[in-house]
Amino acid sequence: MRGEPAKAWDGLRDAEGYLLDPADWSEDFARIAAGEEGIELTEEHWSVVRFMRAWQEHHQVSPDARFAMKHLTAEFGAPRNRLFELFPYGYVKQACKIAGMRRPRVWSTG
Repeated sequence: MRGEPAKAWDGLRDAEGYLLDPADWSEDFARIAAGEEGIELTEEHWSVVRFMRAWQEHHQVSPDARFAMKHLTAEFGAPRNRLFELFPYGYVKQACKIAGMRRPRVWSTG
C-alpha cells in the first residue's frame, strides 16, 4: 500500500483507527496515522514507534508506556515525560495507533 491514501487503510482499521492486525503495519501507515493525529514524525517519534514494533514482534504484546519511556531515556537522555510531549493525547491514543498496535482493552502507563 505504499503511497496509498488514508482511505486505502479503512478496511484494515477499527472504528477508532487502530489496525485490526498489527502485521498490516508499514511506515506509510505510520505517516498517515500520525498525520490524522496532527503529529509530524521526528527521529524521536520513529525511535519510539520502531521500539514498539520490535517489542510487539518479540513479546507478542504491546509494550507498556514505562518501557517506551526507558527506551527514550536510553536513546536520547530524555526525561520521563518526553513520551507524553511526543504523543500529547496519550500513549494509547497516539503512539499505539501510529505503531500499528491493536487498541488495548486495559492499559497501565507504568
